[in-house]
Formats: sequence, structure tokens, C-alpha cells
Amino acid sequence: MNHLLLASLGGAIGAGLRFMVGNVAIRYVGVSFPWATLFVNVVGSLLMGILIGILVRRTGTPNEVRIFLATGLLGGFTTFSAFSLDAINLWQRGDSTAAAGYVLASVVFSLLALFIGLTIVRSIV
Repeated sequence: MNHLLLASLGGAIGAGLRFMVGNVAIRYVGVSFPWATLFVNVVGSLLMGILIGILVRRTGTPNEVRIFLATGLLGGFTTFSAFSLDAINLWQRGDSTAAAGYVLASVVFSLLALFIGLTIVRSIV
């Protein structure tokens, strides 16, 4: 099966799950703090760790399983899980400087990019 299709299908399912978690969180804990986002980021990262840990230990698992579950489903549920995996991979390879730089750059530049995007739109509209 086409890898793009697998990633897209998994991503659609993950995004749907994220949407449902958001609705439940709003109903039960309100909107004063982004509890749903925090929840999906932490749970998605936990699930990514479990999944990759299993896939690394099992030989013969088709690459399509990783594409559907890790890239697609968990990536759609939360891209933070992919970010977390990349950071931990760098750290486990012994490159703690690159891992720290990646985490810092990702957070700072992503926040900065979002702020710039908002500023651009606000100046136009």
C-alpha cells in the first residue's frame, strides 16, 4: 500500500482522536488552561515510546506499521510525539548538545514563527 496513503489515513484518525479529547477536556475542565493539548502531548509521547520500543525489539515488522502508527496516527494525534522521539534519539546517540539545541530551537523558533504569523495577519486585516 502507498506509504503516503498509510500516513494520511493514520493522521486522519489521530487528528480525529485529538479533536475528541479536546471536546471532552473542554466539557470537564474548561478552557482556562490547555489541558487537552498537554494531555495529548504527554500521552502521545508515551505511546510513541512504547511503540518504538516494541518495533525496535521486533524484527520483521513491516515499515508500513511504523508509518501508519508512528508517523500517521501518533503524528496526527500530536506532532509533539515526533518531536520528542527526535530529541531522545539525539540524546541516546550521545549527542546531548544537539538534543538540547534541537529542543531549544524547536520551542523558541516555533513560538517566534507563530508570533510572526499572527503579526503578519493582524497587520493585513
